[in-house]
Amino acid sequence: QVQLVESGGGLVQPGGSLRLSCTASGSAFSTYAMGWYRQAPGKQRELVATITSGGSTIYRNSVKGRFTISRDNAKNTVWLQMNSLKPEDTAVYICKAPRPARDYWGQGTQVTVSS
Repeated sequence: QVQLVESGGGLVQPGGSLRLSCTASGSAFSTYAMGWYRQAPGKQRELVATITSGGSTIYRNSVKGRFTISRDNAKNTVWLQMNSLKPEDTAVYICKAPRPARDYWGQGTQVTVSS
């Protein structure tokens, strides 16, 4: 069983920055990849970024160069640093912990980019 707790969302103006964090319970955090997804109203959930146990990263094209995913295995935490935010980044951001038996999801944190 893995529990994920996200924080760091909020309201920010276009061009601003936010840093999301996701802390996982349980052991073996360092063994598995982690991911951030987002879901905007009326839209499907989409992948934002992933990071492997070894630190390799993948980003969706629209956030490349603006977002950075990182992790600290000693703290069981993964972060998403979001810079140069745009209104189209507005969504609920959700942390995902894929495991062999099933995927675990956090409750999500709202990010709103608006002037």
